[in-house]
Amino acid sequence: MWLMGIGDEAGVNIESQIAALKELQWQHIEPRTVEVPGYPRGNFHDIPDPAFDAALARLEAAGIQVYCFGSTIMNWAKTLDTPWDVTLAEVRRAIPRMKRAGARYIRIMSFKPGDDEYSIPKKVFERVRDVTQMFLDQGLQPVHENCMNYGGMSWQHALELLDKCPGLKWVFDTANPILNPDRSKPKPWPRQDPWEFWEHIRDHVVHIHVKDATWVPERNDATYHWPGEGQGRVRDILRDALARGYDAGISIEPHMVAVFHDPKQAAANDEALRKNFVEYGRRLQTMLAELRQEIARSAGMPPA
Repeated sequence: MWLMGIGDEAGVNIESQIAALKELQWQHIEPRTVEVPGYPRGNFHDIPDPAFDAALARLEAAGIQVYCFGSTIMNWAKTLDTPWDVTLAEVRRAIPRMKRAGARYIRIMSFKPGDDEYSIPKKVFERVRDVTQMFLDQGLQPVHENCMNYGGMSWQHALELLDKCPGLKWVFDTANPILNPDRSKPKPWPRQDPWEFWEHIRDHVVHIHVKDATWVPERNDATYHWPGEGQGRVRDILRDALARGYDAGISIEPHMVAVFHDPKQAAANDEALRKNFVEYGRRLQTMLAELRQEIARSAGMPPA
């Protein structure tokens, strides 16, 4: 199992991200937004070549391996009306950078649906299938996240997307079902059930994002929590994953200090982000140790 975090959750500056991982003694990272001194911040696959070179050199010097690119490919900031050339350019930039960094996976999405949509248009399947194949042809594995996208509209939509895009795998986010309406049900759409989503998608999951949240109806928004303290069923999902032999990546995405893509929130201090990230990581490690003990006891095995 590989523990890591989405880099910008520990601070936008690459040095803050490295410092947090070193404090946790983690050797892997899922880079997303990165800032290298002297260059504008941006996604790891979009920053200028010299900035990418410098960021990668710093990670390598610190003994940190890039596990998964947290890309913006077909994400919630894009729709089917976004020019297709934008996506193709992102994919073509990402492929050589993944190879250079030795990354196993890249997170992709499936565009933001309209507010009243409840089915996946044919063009979405075509585009996600094309992007998936572009990566697979290069020996790289795309993973789709259940987020504010067509594939995240419900577990039924997720399975339909996987069925029509051969070779695509899943990165499961424990809290995102709470944030999303279940568009497989009649209106008014209820919030999704994280455990129900997990049960149906778990056989396709090769990477897990851990965050936790509680939906607050009067604010029409979520409050984020330490892992296991919200409605994300984090403990239950991780226990089930471990009991079933899950041995891949687990990446933390606290969202407790700032939600990096929320324009309503002021930029957070990197030091505050780093401290929160480290505490979140420690709590996750404690939870995982407890779960392993529980699983061992239930199987009648001596404690690990």
